[in-house]
Amino acid sequence: MDNYEIIRMIGEGAFGKAFLAKGKKDNIQSVIKEINLSKMSPKEKEASQKEVTLLSKMNHPNIVTLFTSFKEKNSLYIVMEYCDCGDLAKRINKQRGVHFDEDQILSWFVQISLGLKHIHDRKVLHRDIKAQNIFLASNGTTAKLGDFGIARMLNNTMELARTCVGTPYYLSPELCENRPYNNKTDIWSLGCVLYELCTLKHPTQKEIKSKSEVNLPLDNCHWKKCNHWKISEDFTIFSHSFSKESDSP
Repeated sequence: MDNYEIIRMIGEGAFGKAFLAKGKKDNIQSVIKEINLSKMSPKEKEASQKEVTLLSKMNHPNIVTLFTSFKEKNSLYIVMEYCDCGDLAKRINKQRGVHFDEDQILSWFVQISLGLKHIHDRKVLHRDIKAQNIFLASNGTTAKLGDFGIARMLNNTMELARTCVGTPYYLSPELCENRPYNNKTDIWSLGCVLYELCTLKHPTQKEIKSKSEVNLPLDNCHWKKCNHWKISEDFTIFSHSFSKESDSP
């Protein structure tokens, strides 16, 4: 850590902290995750290292960049790009009921989709696509996918995974029903993000504590609620396509 000056702490979890920092030589700001390995089980340590491994494979303008990682004493440090406009969830909350215009939604959505395609092309499932894991930079014009803590490598793009992970609001039908899933579960979650961008609400409004309480949210939400503000017919047709579950693998 001798090469960095800590500016402030920006987050804290069960196993560590996140800091906004800057390089002492170049003054470039970054986010440093400090993970206390001594409190972790072997499986949890493996998961932390997995995030580093996966991020190191990614090189795309719509994915948060990994600068470097290192270990000191009993801690793992992950140095990542700092997105100065926060995450998409906070941006949505700031709207206070005032809807985004269609061009802004499409701009963010296309960028997120490009980042997700880059991940899938490398045979990786993100498995936790949500507004809190999408970060904004360049005055909010650039969207980047981040937080690969529960991502998974697949041997091939059509391999089906079985571990149930993710955030309840964004769970796909496959996960809700304990069925095997593949990269399409990320696409479902992406559709939930699109719904949230259009309506400023989660697809289901009841409090969800576990996947057993999820009732296939996109099947039950009404995209027509978006139509009280100006939205094109093409965009309406496009957004509705995310509520259709495909039977193909």
